[in-house]
Amino acid sequence: MAKNLLIVESPAKAKTIEGYLGKDFTVKSSYGHIRDLVKSEDAIDINNNFAQKYEVPADKKQVVSELKKLAKEAEMVWLASDEDREGEAISWHLFETLGLKDASTKRIVFHEITKPAILKAIDNPRKIDYNLVYAQQARRVLDRLVGFELSPVLWKKVKPSLSAGRVQSVAVRLIVDREREINKFTAEAAFKIVAIFGKGKEAFKAELPERFAKQQDAEKFLTDCINAAFNISSLETRPAKRSPAAPFTTSTLQQEASRKLGFSVSRTMSVAQKLYESGKITYMRTDSVNLSDTALDAAAKEINSAYGNKYHQHRQFKTKSAGAQEAHEAIRPTYFDQHTIDGDPSEKRLYDLIWKRAIASQMSEALFEKTTAKISISTRKDELVANGEVMKFDGFLKVYLESVDDEEEVQADEDNAILPPLTKGQRLDLQEMTATERYSRPPARYTEASLVKKLEELGIGRPSTYAPTISTIQNRGYVVKEEREGKVRNFRVLTLKGQSITKDEKSENTGAERNKLFPTDIGNVVNDFLVQYFQGIVDFNFTAGVEKQFDEIAQGLEEWTTMIRNFYNPFHKEVQNTIETADKATGERDLGTHPENGKKVSVRIGRYGPFVQVGEAATEGEEKPLYASLRAGQSIETISLADALELFKLPKKVGIYEDKEMTVAIGKFGPYVRHNSAFYSLPKEIDPLDLTEEQAIELIIAKRKRDAERLMKTFDENPDVKILNGRWGPYIEFGKQNVKIPKGKEPLELTYDECKALADAEAKAPKKAGGKKFAKKK
Repeated sequence: MAKNLLIVESPAKAKTIEGYLGKDFTVKSSYGHIRDLVKSEDAIDINNNFAQKYEVPADKKQVVSELKKLAKEAEMVWLASDEDREGEAISWHLFETLGLKDASTKRIVFHEITKPAILKAIDNPRKIDYNLVYAQQARRVLDRLVGFELSPVLWKKVKPSLSAGRVQSVAVRLIVDREREINKFTAEAAFKIVAIFGKGKEAFKAELPERFAKQQDAEKFLTDCINAAFNISSLETRPAKRSPAAPFTTSTLQQEASRKLGFSVSRTMSVAQKLYESGKITYMRTDSVNLSDTALDAAAKEINSAYGNKYHQHRQFKTKSAGAQEAHEAIRPTYFDQHTIDGDPSEKRLYDLIWKRAIASQMSEALFEKTTAKISISTRKDELVANGEVMKFDGFLKVYLESVDDEEEVQADEDNAILPPLTKGQRLDLQEMTATERYSRPPARYTEASLVKKLEELGIGRPSTYAPTISTIQNRGYVVKEEREGKVRNFRVLTLKGQSITKDEKSENTGAERNKLFPTDIGNVVNDFLVQYFQGIVDFNFTAGVEKQFDEIAQGLEEWTTMIRNFYNPFHKEVQNTIETADKATGERDLGTHPENGKKVSVRIGRYGPFVQVGEAATEGEEKPLYASLRAGQSIETISLADALELFKLPKKVGIYEDKEMTVAIGKFGPYVRHNSAFYSLPKEIDPLDLTEEQAIELIIAKRKRDAERLMKTFDENPDVKILNGRWGPYIEFGKQNVKIPKGKEPLELTYDECKALADAEAKAPKKAGGKKFAKKK
């Protein structure tokens, strides 16, 4: 048996490290956390200094048992979990659960999985840093207390089965506030003047800095330019430079992977974890932009070798984040001379991004020559402006250019075209001038990546919490990430060419969204309830202040139980007060009265989601109210009376087929056609209110065809027994029982008796035991 047992968090990491250490070391994985707070209400003892009650989950008992056995046999146990607070807590849980002793336990940390880094860590062991453990414990306890106390309030006052979290509630508030900002926004139109001078390769564009709010003013400007002379009144040329961005932090990696690769935040972290565990990049949860001296030397060597000395420029970036955790490095390749790696496509693409960003951070600035030409108009005092840019030296742009979220920044870059040679006083030939109606834009909705950026700016959350926060708010149904179709909007274009002005009306698609975050109705209602009764929980400054307190605990500047007590006592009183005094929250909104019967029409959240109601709750003998669920994309905050009344047009008859009526309706799983007691789902692109008889018949025929192709064989002995071709191949449907067909059996040759025998045998076979039963049996 090896003298040393080294425990890491993941099997992939264990496999990589085992190759670096000799036969004296056994490397094992804890598979993440090995214990957690019990699920019951007694997990935290409020009256006993917030003492915690932990349990080892059923799926970790075998892991713990194996590690205990190996720890007893080893002379020294090395705890090598990740170097952040979460990793420190895992080491502490291992120490406690495995019953380790101080004398025979060492804690080591490293931010890259390379042989020199691992050997250096073993040469420099330390003890468990309890300040880091307390900081993680404080976060875990606080979040459990908030969740356990707030959730029952939401069940009683909003809707059953809801839950709320501390950081998640702030993230939802950001999305709700932004959506309301967009809904209140009124676009303002103005005419933008653009002139084209010169021909062919000599052609260039100039703009009027001001815009005209009225069409007649824009038209007057064009009219004044009909016989005007255009001259270069001033020409300014100046040098400009652009510097590279810092190497990646967790936040900037998530943002850039979203922009450039289309990765979700959780996918980015999952792929980065694989790259780290296989020794290809440094630790991926960090808010530092610092690079070690070793990394700086390696980057310099690679830049000089690949691109030449003039492309290298030594830089040491400073971390701006006030609450940056521990002295980590930025995310970078472990070996700069590895431009590419082996792996799946996602790993290759993310590694390429990390390599380019890190290497570019140590490269020279890109140098430009910027030219601004002002053009006088003989008939007016206004001047047109043309901007041009010529790259003199590409520098870091040879490798990498950072993307942006703002469309206007992209447009500004595109406008910096190359200008032809120009001289002051030069007369210009106008080819064309347009006045195009352009509309102001509302604030952009958040993407996952831009939400991470906002949370970081506000000081809310840390590298380890961004991805879980964004996953949680979507899993809880408070926020959805989806695409929304835009609306067609007309705009006017006036064009001056030669001596005449033409007027056109064109159209554009506006408001289309892709992979943006939208609040759901239940998200809006829960947010408003928390804002009203639990201001502290959803207050940005308060939440950022809590994060700072966690940082102070990690540095040993604050006692964690005091911090929790100061938070919990007033919070608990708020909970009690809200349960006793708050009204039920439904987000109810009156839409008006029904034009035919004069009854009140309202919309609100119910037990099964948002719905419209016509009429009041009925007393005995009165007509009952009518109800209709909202359709996808509709919201209780924005639905109009007209749209609400449309919902009551379903179910409706759409025609006759095979002497049977076809009816379209909306059910639990979306819109469908009902015909002869069978149901046929509508595809997303067909609106149930617009469904025609011909389309309904096509859907029925297509579904029958698919079902026929699926049906391989039936049996006269029992019509409920069929052989079907499923997603994973042929199988037997024996009544309500699905039965596997053994390998080597030809499905079409099976007899009814053989099918019955297979079904009986499967029914009698012992069921596979679950985790707890299996453990007990063993």
